[in-house]
Parts: sequence; structure tokens; C-alpha cells
Amino acid sequence: MNILSSKKKFIFSLFATFTFVLSLGLTRFAPSVEAYPIFAQQNYENPREANGRIVCANCHLAQKSVELEVPQAVLPDTVFEAVVKIPYDQQVQQVLGNGKKGDLNVGMVLILPEGFELAPADRVPEEMKKKVGKLFYQPYSPDKKNILVVGPVPGKKYSEMVLPILSPDPAKNKNISFLKYPMYLGGNRGRGQVYPDGSKSNNTVYNSSVAGKITKIAKVDKKGSLEVTIETATGNSVVEKIPAGPELMVTEGQFVQADQPLTNNPNVGGFGQQDVEIVLQNPARIQGLLAFFGAVLIAQVLLVLKKKQFEKVQLAEMNF
Repeated sequence: MNILSSKKKFIFSLFATFTFVLSLGLTRFAPSVEAYPIFAQQNYENPREANGRIVCANCHLAQKSVELEVPQAVLPDTVFEAVVKIPYDQQVQQVLGNGKKGDLNVGMVLILPEGFELAPADRVPEEMKKKVGKLFYQPYSPDKKNILVVGPVPGKKYSEMVLPILSPDPAKNKNISFLKYPMYLGGNRGRGQVYPDGSKSNNTVYNSSVAGKITKIAKVDKKGSLEVTIETATGNSVVEKIPAGPELMVTEGQFVQADQPLTNNPNVGGFGQQDVEIVLQNPARIQGLLAFFGAVLIAQVLLVLKKKQFEKVQLAEMNF
């Protein structure tokens, strides 16, 4: 059983990698984006930690807003829209992996309640398909089809995404009940500041690890990577390596303190979360409510007619 499970996960990993590489070619992403949901898929079994934080926040340190719009209530076995919005200033550019500037990409992870999943293509109405466009959503893992990921995709084109979601049917799945369920969204724009191995990217600020005097600033490659040599009070020399991208804010001969920024913070993106609730509504409740409203309406009409009849009888008696 374990061997079959391992093979299944391996095949899914290959499939995820293939679709990811395919999406790179189709959407013409900028090189070295380093903000891929596949990093989370490879390192975390569940993208939502016990404290409620989505793991993307471990690499995307800046906080930004996201929006998730879903219906207040849905009927069982029904396809509905989930609209994800990742707003940002589309005029700004980010630092790419090669140190140059480029447009921001976006990505998101949507954690649906158990039983909810991406709607099959043959169940999605044509009007909704047009809204979805060419985006390819994939499950987080083979056993977590209720968790959907996408990205990185061009932010200028996909800062708003539409997902077709299929609600479960309690009549077919006994583990599902007619209740209120939470949904969790995590969305990022731009590259992260930390790689999954814990090392810094070139999209963050670089600080001095020691206090002392900057004795030398040397360019080490064509990209613009730098080495800043700092001499401490004890006479030791410490070399701070700064990749291409962040702008240097210090000069030779300048004294710096420990943890003092040597560069600016080039990050213009960030990550955000939002939780919403959706009700899986029982059709019988709606039918009962409509029947109740209908009964109240008929009773009101009959009461008015009876009153009119009574008034006519009183008027006839007075005339007599």
C-alpha cells in the first residue's frame, strides 16, 4: 500500500512539474521569478499551518491585501464562481533573479472545504469558461483535491481570477452536511524574499552583520553583484556579499553599525490572506421557506377578503 502511495505521489510530482514548465512557455514569464507554488507543494504536506497562516507567507514576508468573493449560499452539486482579486499598482516593477527590472507575477492557493473541488470542464457553463480564460488550476496534491493552486502568471492579465467550483452533494457523500463552511485564500504578487532553503533572494534588504568601517566595495560579476568589506574594531575583515538587484546605500570609508541596512529594500510585492464562509444550503429548507411564505400570503389575502365580506354584511344590515 505504501509503495503504491509513493508511486502515486511521484507521478503527481512529475505531472505538477510538467504542467508548471508548460505554463512557463505558454504565459511567457520573466526569467528567475522564484515565486512558484510548486515550492510549497514540495515542502509542505498542508499549505495551512496549525496557527492558520498559509505557508507562502514564509517566503513572501511583506503583507498585502487579497479579496475572495463567493456566494453566501450554494445548493448541492452546483457549479459556482469563486473570484480571487490580487490588487497592486501595475505601474511598478520588481527585481528579477538576474538583477534587472520586470513586471510582477501573481499566484494563489485556495483552500476549499472538504468535498468542494474544481468543477469538471463538462459542467462549466460557456459564459463561465470565458471568465476563467486559459488559466490552469491544479490540485495541491493527489489526496487534496479541495486545495487549488495557480501561478506564477502575469499580474497585469490575471490580477483577477475566476475559479469554477463544484459543491458536494450530501446525498452522495455521507461525510458532507448542510452547514456553514470556511474557505481560505492566500495570494501573492511579486517574488519572495526568502528561498525554501532559508537563504535570501535578491528581492530583499541586506544588512551589515558587524559594526565597523567599510574599507572596500568591489563588483564581482557582470550582473552587478557586490562584495562589501567591513573592518571591525578588532581589526578583522568581514565580507558582505550582495547580489545584483538591491541598490547600495553605503560608501567606502563609512562607519556602519551591526544590522544597519547596506542596501534599500527593492521588494514591491507581498502576500495576503482572507477567510470567507459559504453555506451549503438544503433545497428542502428553501422549499419549506417558500411554502411558508406562500401560506402566509394566502392567509393574508383570505383575511382581507373576509374583512371585505364582513364590511358588506354590516353595511347591508345598516341599510335594512
